Amino acid sequence: MSSPGLKIPLLIIAGPTAVGKTDIAIEVAEAVDGEIISADSMQIYKGMDVGTAKPTTYQQAQARFHLIDIVKPDEPYNVAMFKRDAQQAIKEIHQRGNLPILCGGTGLYIKALLEHYNLPPAPEDKQVRQRLRQEARQVGSRALHERLQEVDPQTAAQLSPNDLKRIIRALEVYELTGEPIATLQSVDHTPQLQYNSISFVVTCPRAMLYQRIEQRIDRMLATGWVEEVKQLAQQGCHGGLQSMQAIGYRHILEFLAGTADWPATVKLIKRDSRRFAKRQLTWFRHQSDSTWLQWANKQQFEGIVETIVAAARQLVADSK
Repeated sequence: MSSPGLKIPLLIIAGPTAVGKTDIAIEVAEAVDGEIISADSMQIYKGMDVGTAKPTTYQQAQARFHLIDIVKPDEPYNVAMFKRDAQQAIKEIHQRGNLPILCGGTGLYIKALLEHYNLPPAPEDKQVRQRLRQEARQVGSRALHERLQEVDPQTAAQLSPNDLKRIIRALEVYELTGEPIATLQSVDHTPQLQYNSISFVVTCPRAMLYQRIEQRIDRMLATGWVEEVKQLAQQGCHGGLQSMQAIGYRHILEFLAGTADWPATVKLIKRDSRRFAKRQLTWFRHQSDSTWLQWANKQQFEGIVETIVAAARQLVADSK
């Protein structure tokens, strides 16, 4: 337990999808008595295990995880709720004498936790929103996403071109205020306000990352992803839900509905996953105070684990 006045230590392991963050976090947690807090905006949903690459039962037996399986797929959840829940988890982990390890690829979640990031309601106009929806039906969501990139590149980098609901919301706010939605949020960019944090971004060569992404998708599809989506659909989940914006779920729903063939579905899932990884890397490059670690073979991967374990031990020592 740290002395009065010292900030709570917090280790952050971020990076693109399929780079190996969870495996690293587990090894680090085992080495330093850590507990892992998921910073993944889709692993929060119950019943969405395969397609979100949620930690397996075996992995969850190796280390204690938090903020996975906390809401149903038809329930709302946002960055403000994550900040609240993550702060509580960090506090409880620290009180147990363990090291909180924040691990995930949802950059906005991590940013909101580390900074003064208040989320007052932005203005709304139903007529503007309806007009943007009509435009989306005419030109498609990708065209609106491209427009958002021009006026609010930070928000666009965090959103899939298929996430029409959030794209429209961001454009609606911009039209009403002339400002990106992020600027309306009260943000003090001074880092490490509550925590003595150290952050790592893990990556690997682009071609290797894309290969890992495609291989993981093949494994998911071979181990029950379609059945998982079928069960969710039977429970009433549809493409309009926030949860169903997770990569691949909407595509599989369309396949199950008979509006897309299987080869095209697999191709789109892999393409959108690669694009998602690219957006994640873009986001993390624009964030400061992170150490980037790249691996391309097993020896380098083990070296990254050793580097982060050493940093974690020093972080704990500095907090006593």
